Amino acid sequence: MNTSQIFIALSIAVLAVIALIVFFIGKNRKVNRLSPLTGLAFVFIFAGAIFGDDRLISYSLLGIGVILAVIEMFIEAKKKPMGK
Repeated sequence: MNTSQIFIALSIAVLAVIALIVFFIGKNRKVNRLSPLTGLAFVFIFAGAIFGDDRLISYSLLGIGVILAVIEMFIEAKKKPMGK
């Protein structure tokens, strides 16, 4: 095995361990669903990463996603009182 194959195997093993930890710890947590605005922000950010070859489109999509995420943070902050 060469170095890149060892690195890939190690990365897969680490991701599997993280997935198991999240699976077992996450059973006791309350489920928080994504709001539609958060999902849309995620889609824009993901699309910006996909279209990374064209910088104008990529940065525009990333910027829209970040703006939507910040708007969602402000909306959620207004719903919850301070300190709770």
